[in-house]
Amino acid sequence: MSFPFTLATPPEHQAPLPEAADVVIIGGGIAGVMTGWFLARAGVQTVLVEKGRVAAEQSGRNWGFIRQQARDLRELPMMVEANRLWPELAERAGEDIGLKRGGILYMADSPADMETFARHEAEGRAHGTDIRLLTRPELADLLPEARWDWRGGVVTPSDMSAEPWKAVPAFARAAVRDGLAIREQCAARGLERSGGAVSAVVTEAGTILTTRVLLAGGAWSRLFLGPLGLTIPQCSVRATVAATEPLPEVFAGGAVDGALGFRHRQDGGYTLAPGWGHEVFVGPDLLRSLRAFLPYWWADPLENLPIAAAPKGFPDAWGTPRSWEGASPFEAMRILDPAPSRRRLRKLTEGFAARFPTLPAPRIRAAWAGMIDVLPDQVPIVDQTPIPGLWLGTGLSGHGFGIGPAVGRVLADLMQGKPPGHDLTGLRYARF
Repeated sequence: MSFPFTLATPPEHQAPLPEAADVVIIGGGIAGVMTGWFLARAGVQTVLVEKGRVAAEQSGRNWGFIRQQARDLRELPMMVEANRLWPELAERAGEDIGLKRGGILYMADSPADMETFARHEAEGRAHGTDIRLLTRPELADLLPEARWDWRGGVVTPSDMSAEPWKAVPAFARAAVRDGLAIREQCAARGLERSGGAVSAVVTEAGTILTTRVLLAGGAWSRLFLGPLGLTIPQCSVRATVAATEPLPEVFAGGAVDGALGFRHRQDGGYTLAPGWGHEVFVGPDLLRSLRAFLPYWWADPLENLPIAAAPKGFPDAWGTPRSWEGASPFEAMRILDPAPSRRRLRKLTEGFAARFPTLPAPRIRAAWAGMIDVLPDQVPIVDQTPIPGLWLGTGLSGHGFGIGPAVGRVLADLMQGKPPGHDLTGLRYARF
């Protein structure tokens, strides 16, 4: 069994494309869907086009953490807002998305980890979260089934989790009820400009006149921007995930140490994922951006493991065209569906069994991987680009699911000329 959304899944959203719209959103992940939902609720005529299926790429493939804990300070205030928004949005959506306030827990493998956690505690407390350090005995009380020599931990009880493949589609359906038009199986091929500013979005199904566009293309964002003369230092990393058969619950929320992340899911099984180390496909765009990435990678050389080349059709594959007329690379690869690492899958089940030996051995029911769009400093761009009328919401760097509602609210307000409510200096396009 693999990821639930494939091209065999019939498109759910087939809204007719209008001749013109106030706003066009490119990309049906959490950032695009949430921006569209807030715009629709504000009465802004908005169309969202998605080349494949809503939530079929990383927004539906992630761990399901809704995490204030250990956030970069540039995005922590938005994440605190998102934590308030999630219950309200789940109620408004009217569907069971598996939303649960079970906390997020980090376990320390070393004294250095505990020093880092102490810094996270101070920063989180300064922003009003309920994060707290755990001694070794306190952690043992929290995970009584564990048999592992952690040094302690840190927990944020108010943090949450949800089922990504349920939540984002549910929010999309709610947005449609509130007036958002969504068209799946409809790739955006490019933009038209007048006097240098956006004047239309060209899709495979026709052209939509508009003066405001949001690119929320995830791992595809750099490729879309290239023909427009814009460049961002973005790479895509593969993250392997496994879903197990049902097992007893050892912690109500999500937990992670240096080698293993896990979350008890709504169906009774666990989501398992490596706690560190993503696999980076090396391609021409990454090599062009290497100078921007190297200072961060040198600081933690084991976090990103290079793989010689991306599969055919991937955003940074050697053979993927960087310019086109007519049909685009987005139509050639409607759903980015990387194969999971079999070696990592074995380590996940072995790691969980070693930490919780009193439980039955975990059996994998499904496995998949996602491509995480990463910027060098691992926080997103939430900003207008140098092209008037084009906004960018990308580079969520593997932690966009939880913060997605606030990113959407902020982008919706920015595109209406309203103040964002947060200091976005550290999330500007110009920082690169």
